[in-house]
Amino acid sequence: MQIVVGENDHGTRIDVFLSQHSELTRSSAQKLLEDGESVSVNGLSVSKNHKVTAGDLVELEIPEPVPSEAFPEDIPLDVYYEDEDLIVVNKPRGMVVHPAPGHPGGTLVNALLYHCGETLSGVGGVMRPGIVHRIDRDTSGLLVVAKNDAAHLSLQEQIRAHSVLREYEGIVSGRMKEAEGIVREPLARHPSDRKKIAVSHQPGARDAVTRFLVLDARSNCSYCRFRLETGRTHQIRVHMAYLGHPLLFDPVYGTGSNPLERKYPNLISGQCLHASVLGFLHPKTGQAMKWTAPLPDDFCSVLSLLQKQSL
Repeated sequence: MQIVVGENDHGTRIDVFLSQHSELTRSSAQKLLEDGESVSVNGLSVSKNHKVTAGDLVELEIPEPVPSEAFPEDIPLDVYYEDEDLIVVNKPRGMVVHPAPGHPGGTLVNALLYHCGETLSGVGGVMRPGIVHRIDRDTSGLLVVAKNDAAHLSLQEQIRAHSVLREYEGIVSGRMKEAEGIVREPLARHPSDRKKIAVSHQPGARDAVTRFLVLDARSNCSYCRFRLETGRTHQIRVHMAYLGHPLLFDPVYGTGSNPLERKYPNLISGQCLHASVLGFLHPKTGQAMKWTAPLPDDFCSVLSLLQKQSL
C-alpha cells in the first residue's frame, strides 16, 4: 500500500497518519513502526514520532496475522552453555529465530520455550521471549538468549556499547584485493524492495561498521572472517555486496554468477555465512565468557571446493 502525503496532513505524526489512512489503529501502527520492516517514508524506516511532510511517499505492508504468543515445540537444540541467567545455542541454517508472518512455528523461540519452560526474559515480548540479538534464517551459528529481564538488559547494554564479541566466517564471490579492512557504510531499508537493506546516506540511515580479514583468497572466491561493531539487519551481506563481493549463494544480495554457484547450485541453501565466535561478560558475575562453533558441514563442503582452486 502506497500513500502520498497531502497538504492537509503536513506535520502529522506518522502513527496518526497511518491510523487515518488505513485500517490500522494508532497502537497497531506504532507496533509496525517499531519492527522497522513494515513501514517506510521515502524508502527509509522511521520512528513513531516522525512527522510526515507533504509529498512524502509512505509505504505500508501489513503483515499476515500471527499467533498472539509463541508456543513450545519439541525441537532439538545444540546448547553450548546454560545457567539460570542465560543459554548459548548454535542455531542451524534454515531456522528462523522467532515467530513472524509466514513462520508461526518451528523457530528457535518455539524450541527454547519447550527447553526452558517459562524461564525466559519478557523484555522482547511474548513473540520474542529471551531474544537479545538475531541472525538470519539461512545463517548458522551462535546466539545468546536471556532467561530473566536483568540478564536481558545487561546483554543489550553490552551490545549497545559494542563490547560483545561477534565474529563470523563467510565465503564471498571474487578475489578480495585487500587483506583486511573496515566497511563504514550506513544502512537503511531498500527504497524499492521492502525485504532488502541497502547502503544509504539519507537521513534516518543507521551507522554500520564491519571489519573483515581475508583468510584465503583464490581466483573466484575469498574465505573471510568478519567482526561486527554494529549489528544491523543483513549487515555483512549488504556490506560485502556493496564492495562487489556478495556472500556466495546469497539468494537476496548475490548474483548467482560465480562459477561455484553455477556448477553446484544445490551445494548450500542460503548465504555461506556462519556466526562462529561469541563473547561477552556474564550479566551476573561479570566473568568474561567466549565460545566458538565449528563450521557446519555444508559450509565445509564449499570451503573444500574453494581450496582446491589454483591460486
